[in-house]
Amino acid sequence: MSKSITATSAPSKALWRSYLSLTKPKVVALMLLTAIVGMCLAVPGALPFQATVLGLTGIGLMAASAAAFNHLIDQRIDAIMARTYKRPLPSGAMKSNHVFVFATVIGVVGFAVLYFWVNALTAWLTFASLLGYAVVYTLYLKRATPQNIVIAGIAGAMPPLLGWTAVTGDLHANGWLLVMIIFIWTPPHFWALAIHRKDDYAKADIPMLPVTHGVEYTKTSVLLYSVLLYPVCLLPVLVGMAGLLYFTAASILCGMFIWHAWQLKFQSDPKWAMKTFIFSIYQLMLLFVALLLDHYFI
Repeated sequence: MSKSITATSAPSKALWRSYLSLTKPKVVALMLLTAIVGMCLAVPGALPFQATVLGLTGIGLMAASAAAFNHLIDQRIDAIMARTYKRPLPSGAMKSNHVFVFATVIGVVGFAVLYFWVNALTAWLTFASLLGYAVVYTLYLKRATPQNIVIAGIAGAMPPLLGWTAVTGDLHANGWLLVMIIFIWTPPHFWALAIHRKDDYAKADIPMLPVTHGVEYTKTSVLLYSVLLYPVCLLPVLVGMAGLLYFTAASILCGMFIWHAWQLKFQSDPKWAMKTFIFSIYQLMLLFVALLLDHYFI
């Protein structure tokens, strides 16, 4: 009997992990961090409990839904690429109809939470972001133009504004500044990975920038965007959203990003592509943590 229990529990655990992987939890966690910062900067005092908890729940569920739809739409491409062929759908661990139902259910639940218990503005903005990523980018732009990640970057950059509207019910220019930071950060972040995975994208016939314009052109673009990111990251200081702590942290982090991009451009070691990609994740995370610390302690 014990052997039977062990045999049935192992597949259940594997299935649970497959569903979790569909939601891209690390990506969603970073998005929720930026949403929390948007919430904190939107109000002068303590965060409203209900709007904060339910807002993060709804935003997280809809972001997870967009990620699952991305898995569903990209399963043919994922089966070709070395980075993604072990994902639940191309590996055969899950069926397409199960993923569709899962993505739809958590998306609908997330929208309902936002619409009925937070506010309609946040619900519709989050829904627009879901469509922008799961449909406009994944289904069309990704296959249509090497500028795909630039054009669709606004969808992935929205969480700080969604957090802002969740606790205020209003759009505000300062919330859009936070969106602009992620919008400018996204191309150099993603193009660094695209350089590392150039052959995969070429094999899958995806027109990523390194495939269509070459690696050197893409390296130059990463460097130029990393330089542009620095003044954009200082905008919160210029409008009075942040002070000295954030200014110092942003200067150091952006300087390090530029240094990584410089090494990527002028060093022959191919490892700099992944080093730049990985650092960019920490850069954005620490940048928003610095905004939070500056807001509460300075």
